[in-house]
Amino acid sequence: MKAASLFVVALIALVPAPVSAQPWSADLNAVRQVARTVPGARPLRINVVKFAESRRTKNFAIKGAPREPSVQARTAYQVVYPDGTIMIDAGMDQQVHKFFGRGVEEPYFPDQEKKVEAALASAKYIVVTHEHGDHIAGVIRSPSFAALAPKTLLTRSQVLTLINQPQMPEVKLTQDMAQRFIIVEYGGYFPFAPGMTLIRSPGHTPGSQMIYLVLQSGKEYVFTGDVAWHMDGVRQVRGKDAPWITEDEPNMTAELSWLNGLMRNEPNIAIVISHDEDQRLQYIRDKVLGDGFE
Repeated sequence: MKAASLFVVALIALVPAPVSAQPWSADLNAVRQVARTVPGARPLRINVVKFAESRRTKNFAIKGAPREPSVQARTAYQVVYPDGTIMIDAGMDQQVHKFFGRGVEEPYFPDQEKKVEAALASAKYIVVTHEHGDHIAGVIRSPSFAALAPKTLLTRSQVLTLINQPQMPEVKLTQDMAQRFIIVEYGGYFPFAPGMTLIRSPGHTPGSQMIYLVLQSGKEYVFTGDVAWHMDGVRQVRGKDAPWITEDEPNMTAELSWLNGLMRNEPNIAIVISHDEDQRLQYIRDKVLGDGFE
């Protein structure tokens, strides 16, 4: 695949960007247009691997939901092009996974994480939806960091968070480590690869972004990262109620509302929620996502 021209730019100065007072918004037609700007064949299919779980009650993921059992999947995705792959999110090692258990032992699947590690090694590029440990630690803490970082794209906001306010010490970046990555800064949208658009979506974290993809078949996807932890959050336009996170609520509401509009008005778009185990299983059954990496 051909990469966007900005992949060749030098490291962007790691100083805070000005904060916009405008509420978040996105234009689907513009997103689609940007996805057409990188020449080359579009992807053929997308695969998913679940490498861990968190066991929580549903009310943490959706405000006002009942305190019923709910599985949060920890996932990574492989976008398959005719001439290679791109990884969306990078998994995590077991030590980082223990952070999310908050003192409770939760399921971790080493064999599946090995598949993520192999897919990262063979990928042409890696991109992350945001800078939390379960999405980026697979690069930062990898024994192959020196090989993975130069093909991993981070936004300036993601890097600044990882340097100055990492979610946990294990994913903290030094300035020297940061220099190894491809770092970009963009406004609303960024043409990452053929058929792929990054959508700047700060709210869950300063560096959060959604990822739009269209396959050669015409099937469309929006990978939401952690805008919602369960598809019911999109259906009901309700944010999370987890006391251990702090989010930009106006942006989160705007992003959930936009996704809700896609759900209602764009039946060709699969909205992919990183941690929704029910959805993951359904998408595999429906062949929207392939089960396992190639």
